[in-house]
Amino acid sequence: MNAEWIAVPAIITAAASLAAYGAVCPRTQLFGPTVRHTSSPRELAITFDDGPNPAMTPKFLDLLQRYEARATFFLIGRYVRECPDLAREISVRGHAIGCHTETHANLLLASRRRTHYEISRGSESIAAVTGVLPKLFRPPWGFRNPWIAAVARELHLRVVMWTLLPNDWRAPSAPWLIDRMQPIATRAAVNGQNATGTGDVLCLHDGYHARQNGDRSRTLAALEHWLPRWRDLGLKFATIEGAVPTPAR
Repeated sequence: MNAEWIAVPAIITAAASLAAYGAVCPRTQLFGPTVRHTSSPRELAITFDDGPNPAMTPKFLDLLQRYEARATFFLIGRYVRECPDLAREISVRGHAIGCHTETHANLLLASRRRTHYEISRGSESIAAVTGVLPKLFRPPWGFRNPWIAAVARELHLRVVMWTLLPNDWRAPSAPWLIDRMQPIATRAAVNGQNATGTGDVLCLHDGYHARQNGDRSRTLAALEHWLPRWRDLGLKFATIEGAVPTPAR
């Protein structure tokens, strides 16, 4: 058999593996630039996906207010239209709002047209309610495709990923989740002696993408545990926009 024919499947397999890695790994920049960490090891960006959720988001807002913490909420457009007052309250309380698509669509294999619709429609839903077009976007499940960077650039959005995803949506208990969020405290303790480098972007969920009123009480309990401890370690709670300056164009 011709050696070139033997090499073709291996090349295809390697290309497919590279594309899959670029689509799902939060650190890779294969499908365009992303925000993955804050600009200072002393700043922690807490982010929430899948809201607004009338059963849980107000509780998160009250908890954040108790510790004077600012966060970034990535909202689903259709839920914004269902809960406009709650979406506005997130903004009024000083938190940043980003787009999480219109329907929480899986963009991994979506066409460019579908990708553009989901992001633009989600952003328009947010703007219609809050009066401000979002500047941030997080793809559902973190799945990206080759069109994401171009569409985000066209819509003047920065794509935001994370440094820590503790899988709070499947947490069997609050103590389990508390343990999964320990790395932030560990890094903060180390960085207290060496205040150089970058900080964490934490991805949590205040909502449930499949339906409204999802239970995120374990996430709430874990965050209630960690907020005072992170604060005592010297961490400052900032929005993505506050902690990651927009690059000069």
